[in-house]
Amino acid sequence: MGIIGVIGGSGLYEIDGVKVLGQKKVETPFGMPSGDFTIAEFQGKQLVFLPRHDKGHTILPSELNYRANIYGMKKMGVDRIISLSACGSFKEHMKPRDIVIVDQFVDRTNAGRIHTFFGEGIVAHVSLAEPVCGELARIMYGAAKKTSAGVHMGGTYINIEGPTFSTKAESLLYKSWGMDVIGMTNMPEAQLAREAEICYTSVAFVTDYDAWHESEEPVTAEMIVENLTKNVENAKQILKDAVAVMPEKRQCGCQSALKGAIFTNPKYITDTTKRRLDLIIGKYIK
Repeated sequence: MGIIGVIGGSGLYEIDGVKVLGQKKVETPFGMPSGDFTIAEFQGKQLVFLPRHDKGHTILPSELNYRANIYGMKKMGVDRIISLSACGSFKEHMKPRDIVIVDQFVDRTNAGRIHTFFGEGIVAHVSLAEPVCGELARIMYGAAKKTSAGVHMGGTYINIEGPTFSTKAESLLYKSWGMDVIGMTNMPEAQLAREAEICYTSVAFVTDYDAWHESEEPVTAEMIVENLTKNVENAKQILKDAVAVMPEKRQCGCQSALKGAIFTNPKYITDTTKRRLDLIIGKYIK
């Protein structure tokens, strides 16, 4: 069984029964990840935790080195990533402190964020029709249902640039599009995880109604922090229950997502590129 990776806030490794083994700084061809990886063990399974915005929350969503974060997970031997994050809701029934197991994304970020390992002499086009791993999402849903929170299986997450929250006009526009929740980080992670053939699932904790709701206050940082703090115990419980039932082997298609997706003729791929991407493309291009 591969290692289970968790991307989220600091402190999630303080789960009852989790034995912290140490921390590791991981270098990648794309620079340094958000922070050190915390290595832990739980019920005989190895876990790796990465604080998305580093300790102390010092990195903007647009400043995150998404490629280094996901490549670092791959380098650590991770084959499943559980993403934990805050989100705003566009649906009345997806209330603050509810949990949404996201299954779709819409990207509204700019080209400043690099969402792919490819380019610079190598082209690949992976399928992203189903951007999260259905097998892993079902496991997380089952674990979330054991909490006292309202849980929603499926939802479309619109990924905005940030760091400001939406204007009311933007919020109403996204709601009119049929979006379910809003955040600033998850879609680049999902895209890169698919290219790296890592299963990815997004567990989103609703903290607010963004800016569209007429009878609720528009989202503020204080609101998010307050509701996230109250969701920490749920997040820990979900991880604990999900890890306990995680199957030994993956049965999904994530593990072969790059098969047939590399368009570039191997003879035109330089040795430098092959070395840089060996961890990603090595089983297909020698």
